[in-house]
Amino acid sequence: MSDTPVIGVLALQGDVREHLIALASADALARPVRRPEELAEVDGLVIPGGESTTMSKLAVLFGMMEPLRERVRAGMPVYGTCAGMILLAEKILDPRSGQETVGGIDMIVRRNAFGRQNESFEAAVEVAGIEGGPVEGVFIRAPWVESVGAGAEVIAEHGGHIVAVRQRSVLATSFHPELTGDHRMHALFVDMVRAVK
Repeated sequence: MSDTPVIGVLALQGDVREHLIALASADALARPVRRPEELAEVDGLVIPGGESTTMSKLAVLFGMMEPLRERVRAGMPVYGTCAGMILLAEKILDPRSGQETVGGIDMIVRRNAFGRQNESFEAAVEVAGIEGGPVEGVFIRAPWVESVGAGAEVIAEHGGHIVAVRQRSVLATSFHPELTGDHRMHALFVDMVRAVK
């Protein structure tokens, strides 16, 4: 079927398998992406959770950082969850030494803003554009968005903090929807990829 988008999951670190399953359930052809030539073959990309500093360094090591930036600038749809949100930010508060971002969303994020690993939690999050009630979000050492620029649209907040943002074809959430079995965030992203494919 020609309208089935090919969506990659950046497979340098993080919960890659869960994203592949969620994308497949949302009618996308999902595949792991580790190298620039694999990135060149996809219509969209998910940047999963993990450890944002490690992911940034691995992206540089694997020669992926510049190709990622180029594709995002060229309009490729990207969805980042947790650490992926941090990588899509234009600016990080208190970045670790050597930590780089891909950019794509005019926002400033705070790393580990919701606390340490043992302070992880689940919460129902109302997301603009998602029908059928709140999305169940898993927050694991999650960031939040301190502020957004004029081009970015806040689509969800939790506890007074911004936890989901969209800017054109780039989407980011503080939480992990891939861990819940609720694939509506992935379905929204698949629709975004279809819209520009």
